[in-house]
Parts: sequence; C-alpha cells; structure tokens
Amino acid sequence: MKKQFIFALAVMVTITTFAQKRELRTLERAVKNNNYAEAKSVVSELESMVGSMDDKLKSKYYFNKAQAYYANGAGSNADFKIAISDLTKVDDNYVSEVSEIKQSLQNELLTKANNLYTSGKYSEAAKLFEMLYALVPSDQVYLYYAAASAVSAQEVEIALKHYLELKELGYTGVEMQYLATNKETGEEESFDKVTRDVYVNKVKTHISPKDVESESKTAEITKNIALIYNSLGESEKGLKAIKVAREADPSNIDLILIEANMHYKLEDREAYTNLIKEATQKDPNNKDLLYNLGVLSAEAGNAKEAKMYYKKVLQLDPAYVNAATNIAALILEEEVAVIKEMNGLGSSVSDNNRYDQLKKKRSDIYYEAIPYLEGVLKIDEGNIDVARTLKGIYSAIGEEAKLNAIKAKYKI
Repeated sequence: MKKQFIFALAVMVTITTFAQKRELRTLERAVKNNNYAEAKSVVSELESMVGSMDDKLKSKYYFNKAQAYYANGAGSNADFKIAISDLTKVDDNYVSEVSEIKQSLQNELLTKANNLYTSGKYSEAAKLFEMLYALVPSDQVYLYYAAASAVSAQEVEIALKHYLELKELGYTGVEMQYLATNKETGEEESFDKVTRDVYVNKVKTHISPKDVESESKTAEITKNIALIYNSLGESEKGLKAIKVAREADPSNIDLILIEANMHYKLEDREAYTNLIKEATQKDPNNKDLLYNLGVLSAEAGNAKEAKMYYKKVLQLDPAYVNAATNIAALILEEEVAVIKEMNGLGSSVSDNNRYDQLKKKRSDIYYEAIPYLEGVLKIDEGNIDVARTLKGIYSAIGEEAKLNAIKAKYKI
C-alpha cells in the first residue's frame, strides 16, 4: 500500500508540473504576441500554482508576468509597480532581458514623474519616484526626489519615512559635476565627463574645464526631518535632529533659525534669544533677525535695547512698518508713568512747577513718536489704529492743521 501511495503521489506531481508548464507556454505566447490582456488572464490562472512550482518555473512565471504588466510601456502606474516587484524575483537566466525592461521602465517612469512634478502634481510624482527607487535601489537620488515631492504635496509623514531612510543609507547627494565654459556665450555648462572632454579637446567649442563636487544634501535632509517632526508635534525629536544638522553645517544661518524657532515653540525664550543673537553675529545686516531681537528685548522689559534694535532695522529698511510701529509704541508707553504722576499732584507751587515739567516731558514723548507713526501711514495708509493715535497726539500738542487733515482723510 505504501508503494502504491508513493507512485500515486509521483503521478500527481507530474500531472501538476505538466499543467504548470502548459499554462506558462500559453503565458509566453500571449506576451510574445503583445496580447497583454490575455497574458494577465493566464497570470490569474497560474497564481494558485506558484507555490508548488520549482525555482526555474517560478522565475519564468515572474519574468513573463512582469512583461504582461509592463505591456511594453503601455501599462498603468499600478501595473508598473507590479512589474517592478516581479522583476526582483527573476533568476540570472534572464539578466539581459530584465536589464532591458528595467531601462525602458526607468525611462518611462522618469519622464512621467518629471512631467507630473513640473505640472504641480506632487503627490503623483512622489509615487513614481518611489517606484523608480524600487526599480533601481542603487540610485538613491530617486528616493530623495520622492521625499521632496511628498513635502511639496504636504504629505509630511511619507516624506519623513523617505528622509529617515536616506539618512540611514548615508545618502549625501554629492556628485561630480563636469563643467566647461561655452566660448560663444561665455556661460559655464555642465556635461558628463566624456562629452565635456570631447567639446573641450576635439570640437574646441568650450574652454576652462573643471571638475566640481556638488554640495552635500546631508544638512538639508536632517533639517527637513527636524521640520517635519516639529510640524507633527514631536518637537523633542525635531530638536535632536536639527542639532545633528547644525553639527554637520555649523555656519548655516537657516539651521540656527530653525533651532531657535523650535526652542520658541517649547517656550524656552533664553535658548531662542541666544540663538537669534548667534545668527545676528553671523549676519549683522539681517533686518528680520534684528527685529526679532527687538521684540524679545521689549518682552523682557528692556525698552532701551529694543529701541536700539528697531532703529538698526529702520536704518537698513526705512519701510519696515512693524519696526516703526513697535518703536513708536515703546516711546508712547513712557507716557503712562508721566500721566500717573501728573494726576497725583496737588495745587502747591512746587506741584504746579512739577506739572509743567511733566507736561513738557509728555510733549517731548509725543514729538519723538510722531515721525515713526507718520512714517507708518506713508507706507500703510489704511492703518486706522495709527491714524487714531496720531489724531490724539495732534490734538494734545495743538497741531491743528495736521489734526484737521487726518480727521478729513480718515473721517475720524
């Protein structure tokens, strides 16, 4: 009985193998005849048999299935994804054929991905760049493009996954650029090395060849990881990532500011202030940095220092409305103490003398604030709050002509 069972089992295996080979031949014919719809149908029939196929038949199955879904470039993006996956399961018997299909797929996907990106369809572009990376994992730039496209599509969690993988892979994006200057235009152009050398040494249309390494993308990738963590509310992870980025590129002001803003969100004002000051030392004419220092100084109660920063801003850019508004507000705050003291005085001779002194001081405050407020209205004519403030000041100091003009213009 045992021998009969073994014999029966052998017959069953033979029949199964024969059926597999027959279906595979049908699949091959359909692919060779470019009948991809039929080929897909045969693939569906073969799916249940794959588990029992030997390695050689499996390889043949996946190779033909990949061709069926690639459809000589006519497949959908979803079909291409299946084809890419199946090509990784094909053995060395199809090396040249697989290489040819991969190259065609790469060209097709890259053209589509670039077109989608330039037309603003970032989410779709990201998927295609991800497929390209799956197709050619040695070309990590495709994963970088997938991450950048996902960022543009505001799909930050997908972008984070890609950036973290790039960091794990140690991707830098550094590549050699082969440059030469066009004699006719005088412009420097980039080529592959062979073409550049031909133009310089044989065609003689270009001069001054040089080889230059592109900048590393390491700091950018780590910066984006930090920004995404921060946007997802994971500020501690973001802060850790940006510190790594700063170690790689310590002079990068953008990285300093990103770290500063992260500390600001974590309500660490001291760290924020120190980083803004560090950035200002590296870029002393950066009006936005100086303005931020003015705001921080004002919040800390140091009006004198705040005014200094705001004045520096206005020296660099007289039209910086916020700086002018803020310095005027700081000046007018001094009025509060003056009025409080005036209201507390009596009717004695000394009190009357002091009252006159304080009245003069209040007028001086008004005259100091006026140029800044008037400067704001010249740039931002619709600023009704500033207009009302000026109206009150003009009334207090007896500037009748200016008072009437502002009342007429703003109907206040």
